Amino acid sequence: MNPRNHLLLLSAVALLASAASGQQTSVVDTKHNLSTSGPGPYRAVIESRICIFCHTPHRARTNAPLWNREDSRETYAVYTSSTFGGTLGQPNGASKLCLSCHDGSIALGAIVSSETEIEMSPGYSHLNSGSSSIGTMLHDDHPVSFHYASSKGGSGQDYHDESTLNGPVELDANGYVQCTSCHDPHNNQFGSFLEASDRHSGLCLSCHDPSDWPGSSHQSSNATWDGVGTDPWPTANYATVDENACANCHVPHGAGHPQRLLEDAAEEQNCLKCHNGHVANFDIGNEIARISAHVPAATLGVHDPVEDPLSMARHAECQDCHNPHAVLPGSAAAPGVPGPLTGVGGINTSGQVVSRISNGYELCYKCHADNNSGVANIPRFHQQTNVRFEFDPQNPSYHPIEAPGVNQSVPSLKPPYTTQSIIACTDCHQSNNSPDAGGSGPAGPHGSNFSPILIANYRTEEYVEETASAYALCYRCHSRESIKRDESFEEHDKHIRGDDVSCSACHDSHGISSSQGNSTNNSNLINFNVSYVTPNSRGELEFIDEGFRRGRCNLLCHGENHRDYDYQQ
Repeated sequence: MNPRNHLLLLSAVALLASAASGQQTSVVDTKHNLSTSGPGPYRAVIESRICIFCHTPHRARTNAPLWNREDSRETYAVYTSSTFGGTLGQPNGASKLCLSCHDGSIALGAIVSSETEIEMSPGYSHLNSGSSSIGTMLHDDHPVSFHYASSKGGSGQDYHDESTLNGPVELDANGYVQCTSCHDPHNNQFGSFLEASDRHSGLCLSCHDPSDWPGSSHQSSNATWDGVGTDPWPTANYATVDENACANCHVPHGAGHPQRLLEDAAEEQNCLKCHNGHVANFDIGNEIARISAHVPAATLGVHDPVEDPLSMARHAECQDCHNPHAVLPGSAAAPGVPGPLTGVGGINTSGQVVSRISNGYELCYKCHADNNSGVANIPRFHQQTNVRFEFDPQNPSYHPIEAPGVNQSVPSLKPPYTTQSIIACTDCHQSNNSPDAGGSGPAGPHGSNFSPILIANYRTEEYVEETASAYALCYRCHSRESIKRDESFEEHDKHIRGDDVSCSACHDSHGISSSQGNSTNNSNLINFNVSYVTPNSRGELEFIDEGFRRGRCNLLCHGENHRDYDYQQ
């Protein structure tokens, strides 16, 4: 007998002996025992031999592992993903052997060594139902039969080097990942015939090495499900986020969202099943259901991790703002990057794509700058929807997102703000139930009852009665009393209280691009709301800055014709 075949037979004998000794490494007590003594519903009516369903000492189809089954002749739909770096063809090697049962096309009792098919329990002749039935649609399963080193495993980025794969995951003799890289068909010690425990995703992390994963929130959180609502981990084995690790979001077989093997078809649901207040502290689902929100459900299957922010289709998925492998707790002083935004890409101040933002505003620029839809909330004399242009420090005036503002005399500023302060986009655009708003909800621009995702009310229509709540957004930083005392401009009080003119009538809260405006006409964020500020009787629509707290207006507003209307303090 061939020495290798002899060793295989000895191994089979050892497995049977281990069952008798009570060890947990025997195939006898697993579902792979298809004989009459098998524990599952898939078992023979008469056949008592255990190994015969896969192996035979004589007339084997292959020398190793003395295989006793024909290969399936099915054609498989294989895994595809924009983030997969390898080349996938049809299954081969050990994976082909596994599929001779698990694709459901060949009867379990059809063996090479016998011309007669082994009779199985009625209704269980083929493995074509249940979680073990893989079928021929492998597009929603972890890829197999690919060369590890020539895929991303050879790049060292987010994957361990091939040379380190010395257990528990092993490649086949040709360096390929196969079903047997993760599964040991003879040993069910760890469940699902895994080569090792999947607690803390130890098996996954034998190959995968995602950037920033060690110490990240999803790697370290011991949060548990409180038992309310739907179980967020119906296929996972553990009780905490850190123990389930990859299995919080990913499944190796039968993924609802095939690319990247996400458990749920709707990308956001993979997040919201935990971030609903029943595992994570806050209910993000409630936030994105507010009047104004970033709504992930508005698109399905559009987001792609390798998409180009300069040309991608418009969408707002959780993964656009959050890298689930890298998220951390904690805030950051503007323009820094808060912990929950760690590891995400964006657009920098020069309009270049960056794979990892170093300033918080760069994330907002990914969607609200060069790739903006062109829809403006307020019609302006100088219309601009690219916020990167609006916040450029070279502009005649701008809110200080990238750098301190131009105006060095702003008496209305409330402490701790000064003319040297830098603010974040989220100082204005954030949930009205966030901690910064005095609420108990989560931070960030998920959604708000004030449009467009504003942390507080900001009335922009014509004829607004001035109250603390009408301009609550402005009064977060600017003193209402100072404004009413005309400390910044001699007719603030007359305009906003006497004539019910909204702040938005004159001021463009983001800024005015230097390519459109200038320091004479557009200082102090002056960029008229043309829905009710129109040219005067001479056809003029302008503000003229004449120095410190001095200027003139030519325009028509609320029926009042301004011709060289002079302001000075």
